[in-house]
Amino acid sequence: MPTLFHKVWNAHAVRTLPSGQTQLFVGLHLIHEVTSPQAFDMLHQHGWTVAFPERTFATVDHIVPTSSQRRPFLDVMAEEMTSALERNCARHGIRLFAPGDDLSGEQGIVHVIGPEMGLTQPGMTIACGDSHTSTHGALGAIAFGIGTSQVRDVLASQSLAMDPLKVRRIDINGSLRPGVYAKDVILTIIRRLGVNGGVGYAYEYGGSTVDDMSIDERMTICNMSIEGGARVGYVNPDDSTFAFLKGRKYAPTGEAWDRAVAWWRSLASDHDAIYDDRVVIDAATIEPTVTWGINPSQSVGVSEPIATRDDEALAYMGFADGQKVAGTKIDVAFIGSCTNGRLSDLEEVAKFVKGRQVAPHVKALVVPGSQDVRRRAEAKGLDRIFAAAGFEWRGAGCSMCLAMNPDRLEGNQICASSSNRNFKGRQGSPTGRTLLMSPVMVAAAAIAGEVADVRELLEPAHA
Repeated sequence: MPTLFHKVWNAHAVRTLPSGQTQLFVGLHLIHEVTSPQAFDMLHQHGWTVAFPERTFATVDHIVPTSSQRRPFLDVMAEEMTSALERNCARHGIRLFAPGDDLSGEQGIVHVIGPEMGLTQPGMTIACGDSHTSTHGALGAIAFGIGTSQVRDVLASQSLAMDPLKVRRIDINGSLRPGVYAKDVILTIIRRLGVNGGVGYAYEYGGSTVDDMSIDERMTICNMSIEGGARVGYVNPDDSTFAFLKGRKYAPTGEAWDRAVAWWRSLASDHDAIYDDRVVIDAATIEPTVTWGINPSQSVGVSEPIATRDDEALAYMGFADGQKVAGTKIDVAFIGSCTNGRLSDLEEVAKFVKGRQVAPHVKALVVPGSQDVRRRAEAKGLDRIFAAAGFEWRGAGCSMCLAMNPDRLEGNQICASSSNRNFKGRQGSPTGRTLLMSPVMVAAAAIAGEVADVRELLEPAHA
């Protein structure tokens, strides 16, 4: 009667520590330029080496510029951190997916390239020094973000001391209405359960809505599990998972593939699995959702008025209780991030913006999640569609999701963003304001110049 979480956890448990924690073996370790330099420094201070370098993969994403990736970077810190990662990977024999101006590169956001290369596989334990590592749970893995000292521990021992988690099953059933996407689903879940509702839990997502979703859509949902307080978020592997992985660079082949699929299939939670809690949501009740506040639970359906007593959030954002977010003028529109920077996201936006124009006062960016996403998007002509509509087409990286690169808000600008956090100062300005929404809702806001209900604009325009 175990869940996938318990099956994978038990398979990777080395021993129970005197503290009651589990020493958990980490099957795949992903690193990037921001949280790894200090970890390597601590490793070297102890005279340690990397225990299993073949299980660690590195990329540059957080601090890398997206306007040009020509080296050396103009930002001195970005260049220093990237150079440090290069040196450490070379020293320890770690595979690095490096940036470059040419499109032959494999660089990208860590939570985009892991799945697209087939590194992320069902039944794995995956750790990364990044909050949104739960993304990889969309393929049936148990994936979690860790701190810098834990990055050191995984480098040195390939294991971590972890507290066991409870499991909450979240079923979303029914069909999503036109204009409603996976981003709206996870924002609704966080709104209902709260930013601390998942503390101590792994979230298992299921139900007919999730069953019918693509792996990309499942990644959007799992990505923001941490925003609801959950350490882990995952979907049981199924035929969609296996079809997604087949033929990818690091996926098994031949007889090994057949054996892997049989094992992966056995990992799904048993039909009579016991959960610590269950939540059921009717997909038909979800509408395009927009955050109005300073954490991802502070959101409303685009047709709803704000209803809150949080005067701090209202004052910071410039809203009033009872006001609607729809109609709020925006200054910047950002489409990208590890939440919504995949090819399917860009394809959906391109269908909507073709033949339309970004409002004159809006700065609009489209940032692919990886160089592979960029290559495939350009092969389909999406870059030309975006450029014709008035969007800037950028290189791969985290970009305006966070304030660690040149893509930042200025002053009290308001940004319609497809990213995952709307904290104060998250996008670079201490007074900047972030409205989270789906990529197509961001596109609608960019074109209207204000937050708009995409359902009223769904018919594509034609040039």
